[in-house]
Amino acid sequence: MDGTAAAVRRRIGLPAAALALVLAATACGGDGGGGGGSREAGGAGPSPSSAAEKADGSAANEAGRERLEAAAFEAGGTAASYQVSPDTEEPLWDLMEYRADRAECQPLVSLAAGAVDDDPVAEVHRDVELDDLGEGPTGRSVAVQLRSYGPGGAARVLSALRRAGTECAGGFTEERVLAKAVYRSVEPVGAPEVGDEAVAYRLRIGDVKDEELVLTEYLTVVRSGSTTLSFRLEALSLDDPGPVPDDLVLAQWKAFEEAGA
Repeated sequence: MDGTAAAVRRRIGLPAAALALVLAATACGGDGGGGGGSREAGGAGPSPSSAAEKADGSAANEAGRERLEAAAFEAGGTAASYQVSPDTEEPLWDLMEYRADRAECQPLVSLAAGAVDDDPVAEVHRDVELDDLGEGPTGRSVAVQLRSYGPGGAARVLSALRRAGTECAGGFTEERVLAKAVYRSVEPVGAPEVGDEAVAYRLRIGDVKDEELVLTEYLTVVRSGSTTLSFRLEALSLDDPGPVPDDLVLAQWKAFEEAGA
């Protein structure tokens, strides 16, 4: 298992075999979605106009995703001096729909569609390894996520993050798959001076297997117009991994600007 996958498994708090079962169950549940059952039972299908609107929306989403893909790090390539994973799937904390016990804290957990008030129109994901895992279990990894929004959406997301940073500073609980994790504190740290605005936080989180152990993560989010660039750093060590590296943020910002996304 590579460093990013190991870090994600730690955040979920499940052994690999149990995680595989959960993912399999999720996939099966998705295949049995409500729409198909209604049609088999004789329910009316979508009207021609709604079908056309859906097609137009899907085309717009795909165009938005292509723009973000052009601006994202090359999967399997390098970013600054770091290795980019070939995996482009969304992080499991988005896929498995982690939720904060207080709605105002949710932006610190996940910004995926359905997690907060403003859904992204399009999003792409990259995993970046900061360390050589051959040197021991101290590997740091960063989930880099680019998201585009409708009018005003990105600005509202940053506003919600700032509110979360203030109102959730004393901590909250994150509900995960078969486990809960307690955020002990949320502390603002220096944000990069790029884009229209940016926020950054240091998150202290109790380990789901042993609450005496406290892990440290860092979250940085940059907004440029209707797009956000998000960086979430995790580590396999109990040591403070330090903030998201400036050179990684600047490398992604440069690629974003050059792509005109």
